[in-house]
Amino acid sequence: MVISAHPVRRTLAAALVVAALASAATACSGSDPAEPQRGAPAPAQGRPGPAQAPGSADALNAYVEKVRKQKAARALAAKKWGLARPPLDAPAPPKVKPRITTRKGFETDGEGLPPVFTTVPTKQKVVFLTIDDGAEKDPALLRMMKELRIPYSAFLSDYVVKDDYAYFARMQKSQESGVALHNHTLNHRYLPGLSYKQQKREICGMQDVIEKRFGKRPPLFRPPYGNYNEDTLRAAKSCGVKAVPLWASEAFPDHMEWREWDRDLHPGDIVLTHFRGKEDWKGSMPDMIRRVMNVITAKGYAVAKLEDYV
Repeated sequence: MVISAHPVRRTLAAALVVAALASAATACSGSDPAEPQRGAPAPAQGRPGPAQAPGSADALNAYVEKVRKQKAARALAAKKWGLARPPLDAPAPPKVKPRITTRKGFETDGEGLPPVFTTVPTKQKVVFLTIDDGAEKDPALLRMMKELRIPYSAFLSDYVVKDDYAYFARMQKSQESGVALHNHTLNHRYLPGLSYKQQKREICGMQDVIEKRFGKRPPLFRPPYGNYNEDTLRAAKSCGVKAVPLWASEAFPDHMEWREWDRDLHPGDIVLTHFRGKEDWKGSMPDMIRRVMNVITAKGYAVAKLEDYV
């Protein structure tokens, strides 16, 4: 049974909102709060003054009720999909996105190139879920992620998505805040083994495909296998790529793999997984999501939207 918010807390919260609105109004007027405002005479004795922040308490109550319903729906969805606990709610994203720089040891000799990183600099206890290539097109994944309200980003390769662009168009619109579709090259080739011209075709060609099929040129690019050289970054920059997120850990249906020595999550870590089915690994896409979310939630982390930070 879900218990509604305590009425005393609602009243107190409403009072705080009214006070905050009144304070904001005073600040905007530019007047000293200790001095009476000109042109606003005090009400005559025995008559009520003007109403303060009309409707603010109703708006707050409506917001509280909306949050309560979302939490209840998420708890039911977690039970439906077999999660040990409902996913944690992510905090509000930063008003100013953090400055992303290339991770130490991942640099090339070039300057002014898109940064390559595995973790977003943040103190918030959030991680970011990313899914690569597009080989498996499981409708259950779209339902599961929507019902659980888990944000994620997809990095697509054309050679495995071109047989069903419609699936990824549905994915893109499957959540209220949208699912971002990014670049993972046309054919998933080992880029350092290609010439600059060949790399540019692989990367910029996929930029064109995503823009044509899904309406937006993606700002993020992930090289296949995580392998790149300076030509890779130069080619990516030439067609609008702003950053190159790699990953700090990788999720499978039956285990996690870790890049860091402590084999743990850290604030801002990027988690990688793939569009795969039972013929490729030990489980389905929902099995993988169940596994990774149980790990993330048990460690006290929420999943946030990568594009809100990068």
